[in-house]
Amino acid sequence: MFEALKAKAEAVASRRIEDLFDDNRAEAFSVSVGDMLFDYSKTNIDAETLDMLIGQLEAAKVAERREAMFTGEAINVTEGRAVLHTALRNLDGGAVEVDGQDVMPEVLETLQRMEDFSEAVRTGSFAGQGGKITDVVNIGIGGSDLGPAMGALALRPYHDGPRCHFVSNVDPADIQDVLQACDPATTLVIVASKTFTTAETMANARTAKAWMGETVSDPAAQFAALSSAVDKTSDFGIDPSRVFGFADWVGGRYSMWGPIGLSLMIAIGGDAFRAFLRGGQAMDRHFRQAEWHENMPALLALVGLWHNQVLGHATRAVLPYDNRLARLPAYLQQLEMESNGKRVSMDGKPLPYDSGPVVWGEPGTNGQHAFYQLIHQGTRVIPCEFLVAAQGHEEGLEHQHRMLVANCLAQSEALMKGRDMDVARGLMEKKGLTGDELERQASHRVFEGNRPSTTLAYPKLTPEVFGMIVALYEHRVFVEGAILGINSYDQWGVELGKELATALQPMVDGEQSAAGKDGSTAQLVDFLRKQGV
Repeated sequence: MFEALKAKAEAVASRRIEDLFDDNRAEAFSVSVGDMLFDYSKTNIDAETLDMLIGQLEAAKVAERREAMFTGEAINVTEGRAVLHTALRNLDGGAVEVDGQDVMPEVLETLQRMEDFSEAVRTGSFAGQGGKITDVVNIGIGGSDLGPAMGALALRPYHDGPRCHFVSNVDPADIQDVLQACDPATTLVIVASKTFTTAETMANARTAKAWMGETVSDPAAQFAALSSAVDKTSDFGIDPSRVFGFADWVGGRYSMWGPIGLSLMIAIGGDAFRAFLRGGQAMDRHFRQAEWHENMPALLALVGLWHNQVLGHATRAVLPYDNRLARLPAYLQQLEMESNGKRVSMDGKPLPYDSGPVVWGEPGTNGQHAFYQLIHQGTRVIPCEFLVAAQGHEEGLEHQHRMLVANCLAQSEALMKGRDMDVARGLMEKKGLTGDELERQASHRVFEGNRPSTTLAYPKLTPEVFGMIVALYEHRVFVEGAILGINSYDQWGVELGKELATALQPMVDGEQSAAGKDGSTAQLVDFLRKQGV
């Protein structure tokens, strides 16, 4: 599938990225959506390579698959479901049908219910049992946590509602540390689980309910649920007016646009949340309408395929020079690795090539004083994806923001240009070194360069821009999965560990012997039991 591209890559392997630059290179290998710019000119992709990559889009019939997704066809073939997180942000885009039924009236009705409840919490008309809600604790895991937690941090300048906290880990330290900072009488707990059976989430929910019950007379009255299992939420004691459901065509890691985003809506308000939705909708329209050469999600995906499947770079670093996007790398780990970390194609046959890459990263400039050493001088090439805003939100500190921007731009330039031995020798000569010691010291200061990066630049991290960024990466995942021929919308890889954990629980509890387990597992169970687990 990638043979011609691999041959092309081999033919240009010795070419320096910087040698591709002429007066038109940067503009030709960049694309804009509104005021957002994606620059992929610091990669070894030339015009011929780009055409070959776009040929992969056409061979995989990505345009047809894209239309199938937006129009509600069941493209999640292993579960027989539509994939319609885009409908959650389709504020004025018309009908969207699933099995002949328009889903938009219910989507918009749920959004209005969310806004009404959010406003009641924010204004104090929903006061709980302590006068007014001051804190919101969202209990979820995976997409039910990563999305709203990322959004709450990203849009912190827009918070004018209660404080938001997030609990995901079944480790009791997580929930205890959060609840210690809250007053049960003025805390709203949101339990986010579509089935209301997620083991970690429900364990934390029961802990929170017991904690609240020590102080307030009716703890369930200060709980809301993001779930479609109304019978189970009712059994838990949550009034149906505080239950917000969503359909099975919304995958967990794509769900922050709907009820899973309730905690974010309470923090920033309905208008700002709608601006976030409109940002996502704007990227949807661009993705659906733009030609491939001008299509930002498609180009981001093609760059990723060139680096991973063609060149064999196994990881990609996501490096936001925007501290409020600190959770973006973790969010993308789930979005990309759970979606495209598959071993078989949609027909069930083993893939003849690698699937998705390992995604990781941290905000700049912190990473510069940590893992950038490996990125610049390590033996493996790690493609880097920078994000940077022209403006911050901090008035009076513009000079410091410009320092941040300069660091971001310097890193991508340094990765591309590097430093050769002659320059390194000159630096050591100025220090008075000579002979073998000069050569030894100079070799440590050589940067091979020719390491690829992309940069996503935008004016300011507003709710709308944040929505565009999240939707951009969602569609990138779709395109990569479509070309690889895999189903990006199931996640069977998370099931086996859950099943084994259920079987192990009685052994850890001391109710059963671990004798039937493998030697390592049995030994560990025995050791931990003796240590008081």
